Amino acid sequence: MSTAEEETDGDGSPWAEVTPEAARRLLVAAVDAFAERGYHATTTRDIAGRAGMSPAALYIHYRTKEELLHRISRIGHDRALSVLRAAADGDGTAAERLTEAVRSFVRWHAERHTTARVVQYELDALGEEHRAEIVELRRRSDAVVRRIIGDGVRTGEFDVPDVPGTTLAVLSLCIDVARWFNARGSRTPDEVGELYAGLVLRMVAAER
Repeated sequence: MSTAEEETDGDGSPWAEVTPEAARRLLVAAVDAFAERGYHATTTRDIAGRAGMSPAALYIHYRTKEELLHRISRIGHDRALSVLRAAADGDGTAAERLTEAVRSFVRWHAERHTTARVVQYELDALGEEHRAEIVELRRRSDAVVRRIIGDGVRTGEFDVPDVPGTTLAVLSLCIDVARWFNARGSRTPDEVGELYAGLVLRMVAAER
């Protein structure tokens, strides 16, 4: 499993907006700790230690461990939603837009699988208010994919009797990549994205 720091090097870092540098280091350390041990088994001392800081330093930037998780989750969900929207709002047929949406969404979950694992699977650890905020972002992602599939049904490109159920199946398939992807495995993120795009097109009965 790669570390959150390795996943966020270079352009497009989802942590670029986290300042100052000490706050960013703590957030990256929290991603790694939550991915490795789970939110509830991770202590603030664990996070601070990974960042090379004292536990007291953490509270200068984050009031609670839950606030750290919320920040990670918010940034991750915003980035994932933007990936889907870019594909949905692009040119092309419904099949072409669905292909790009799945390909890019899967690639994001594979390239940043450590981060995505925390973003997608620690939702229940959030407090009520923060959880409601993230659930709303997930609904927006659902709406984007549902719109593409609905467009394909209306144009006759797709044969989908249950658009909401198929949307859920597509998103679940893509998100699960974060659970099993291994950067040292036999497939690259691009290859997994291409594979899943083909699988989804067959799900909606579209010709490639």
